[in-house]
Amino acid sequence: MKATEVPAIAGALLFEPAPHADERGFFCRTFDADVVRSVGLDPDAFVQDSVSRSVRGVLRGLHLRSGAGEAKLVRCSYGKVFDVVVDLRADSPTYLGQAFFDLSDETQATVYVPAGCAHGFQALTATADVSYRIDRPHDPAEDVTIAFDDPELAIPWPLPATSMSPRDREAPSLAEVLKHRES
Repeated sequence: MKATEVPAIAGALLFEPAPHADERGFFCRTFDADVVRSVGLDPDAFVQDSVSRSVRGVLRGLHLRSGAGEAKLVRCSYGKVFDVVVDLRADSPTYLGQAFFDLSDETQATVYVPAGCAHGFQALTATADVSYRIDRPHDPAEDVTIAFDDPELAIPWPLPATSMSPRDREAPSLAEVLKHRES
């Protein structure tokens, strides 16, 4: 497994495992504490694992946490998704930077999303399972959502959004979220 920095988002990382495939299928290590430690992250800091299942066209995000934020490892364990990270840390050298990834079950690559960055994805296959390893227990009172179609962000979602939660559909603009964070 190798870890590489994501230039568009300071502190973001892409972990790429080496799946071993044969006639039976494949075997792949998707988390390695030594590799995580080697890039300056504490593997013991992650306290919660979650998974979401989505159908083609479903869009989830853009989500982040207020307060201390939330760092997470994100991987598409089944299917394929278009994954998005937006840097919303005002003191970051990559503030408002965006990074896009095609995450799939073929590569089992994992994206490290630093605290203070918004994250979202869109399912590109009939079924897509996304696994999350999160560094803080979930507190719904800290949930922040930004409009997926905010023109300031102009994210190039590959498909029309066929379904999303009411929270995502009614999310405020980036400008509104930033204004609220400053007050």
